Amino acid sequence: MQKAAELVFIPSPGVGHLGSTVEIAKLLVDRDQRLSITVIIINFPNSDNSKITPTYTRSLDRIKFINLPNQSSDPKTSLSSLIENQKPHVKEVVTNSMSLPDSPKLAGFVLDMFCTSMIDVANDFGVPSYIYFTSGAAFFGLMFHAQFLHDELQKPITDLKDTDTELVVPSLAKPIHAKYLPTPVISIDWAEYLYEHSRRSRTAKGILVNTFTELESYAINAAASSETEIPPMYPVGPILNLDGDNYDKSKKAEIMEWLDDQPESSVVFLCFGSMGSFDEDQVKEIACALEQSGHRFLWSLRYSPPKDKDNDKFVMPSDYDNITDVLPEGFMDRTVGIGKVIGWAPQVAVLSHKAIGGFVSHCGWNSTLESLWFGVPIATWPMYAEQQFNAFQLVRELGLAVEIKMDYRKSFMTDEKAVIVTAKEIERGIRCLMECDTDIRKRVKEVSVMSRKTLMDGGSSFSSLRRFITDVMDNIS
Repeated sequence: MQKAAELVFIPSPGVGHLGSTVEIAKLLVDRDQRLSITVIIINFPNSDNSKITPTYTRSLDRIKFINLPNQSSDPKTSLSSLIENQKPHVKEVVTNSMSLPDSPKLAGFVLDMFCTSMIDVANDFGVPSYIYFTSGAAFFGLMFHAQFLHDELQKPITDLKDTDTELVVPSLAKPIHAKYLPTPVISIDWAEYLYEHSRRSRTAKGILVNTFTELESYAINAAASSETEIPPMYPVGPILNLDGDNYDKSKKAEIMEWLDDQPESSVVFLCFGSMGSFDEDQVKEIACALEQSGHRFLWSLRYSPPKDKDNDKFVMPSDYDNITDVLPEGFMDRTVGIGKVIGWAPQVAVLSHKAIGGFVSHCGWNSTLESLWFGVPIATWPMYAEQQFNAFQLVRELGLAVEIKMDYRKSFMTDEKAVIVTAKEIERGIRCLMECDTDIRKRVKEVSVMSRKTLMDGGSSFSSLRRFITDVMDNIS
C-alpha cells in the first residue's frame, strides 16, 4: 500500500495570497492521490477569511482549512509579529492533526514568502520547509540579491533611493534604474523585513514560484547557477483561479452583456486591483485621456475612504455611491455607447472576453499572469509592493507591455499624495496599447499559448511540479 503524505500550507494573510495558495493546493491533490493538505489561515486583526475558503474548497476532501483565532485587535500589529505570535497555535493544530487515527505522515510545510518564521515550527516536527512565492522569479532574485549586498558587501540597496543609479541584478538581463526599484526594497522601514525573509528562505528545501520557464527563463537560469546559496527552484505556474469569484451576478451579467455588444479587441480595460484607487484630480486626468483617445473602455473606478485617525487603520477602497460625482461634468453623456464605468470588476471574466484589446493595470503578479493567460497586452501603472519592478520587467526586460508610468508610487499608510499622471501621458499609453498589429501584441499571444502548454503533461511547469511531488514523497520514505 502506498504511503499517504500530508503537507501543511501557511499562506500570508490577505485574499490574494490565500487564493493563490488554495489553487496550488488543488493542483497538488489532483496530481497525486497520496497527498492531502491542511491550509492554516492567519487573519489580519479585525478581519476574517473564513467566508472566503468555502468558495475554493468545493468537494475536495483532501484539502482542509483551519482558521486560527485573531490574536490581537490592534490594527498596528506588524505582519511579522502577527505570524510570530501564531507559532504556538500552528504547532497545536499540526500536533492534533497528526494524532488522529490513520492520519497521513507529515511530509513538510509549504510557507508563504512572508511566513518564513514558521520554518522554526517545521523544524520542531523534524520536517523540511518549502517556500511558495506568489510573485515572479525575477523579483525573488532581487530579494536575494538585495540581502546579499546588504549582508556580504555592506552595500544596501536603500542607499540608491532618489539616485540616478542603475543596478545590475543577476535575475535580470538588463540593468534596472533605481527609480524602478519597488518601495519595499528601497525603503529602510521595509528592507530589513525582506532581508530576514530572504535569509530564512535560503534554509528551505525548495522554492515553489508562481511562474513558468518560458516566461522567466533568464531569472530561473540565474537562480540555478547562482554563486550564493539558493534552494532549488520549482517554477510551477501560472497558478490562477479561473473559476470565477463572488462578484454580484446581476452586475456581472450587465457588464458581460455590454462587452458582448462591442467589436472584438476594441475595448481597453482599466482595473487597479483590490487596493487601487485615485483621488479626484487623477480621476479627471484619466477621464480626459479616455475621452480624447476615442477608444472604447471599461473602467473599474473606486475610491479610498479617509484613514481611520483613531487607530491609524488603513481602510480598503470601495465603490462610489454616485460615480458621476467624481467624473468631469458631462463625461458619461459624451462617452455613452463607447464607454462604461463600473466599481469592483470581475477581472477574470472581463479579460477572457473577446472584446478586450488591452489592459491598463497596476501590474500585480496575479493580474499580470491572468492577462498573459488570455493574451491581453498590458499598459503599466504600478502602485505598491513589487509592482514597479513587475512593470520594468514587462516593458524593458520581456517586451510584453507598454508604459503609462513605471515609477508611479502610492502610499496607503500615509497622507502623502502621489504625483499626478497627466491625461497626455495616459492617452499616449492607451493609444500605443491599442494598436492592432504591434510586436508586443504578437509576443503576448505567443506567451499566452506557452502559459497553457506549460501546465499540460510534458510541459515545463507540469514536470517541475512532478519533481516537487517526488521530493515530498521522499521525505517520508
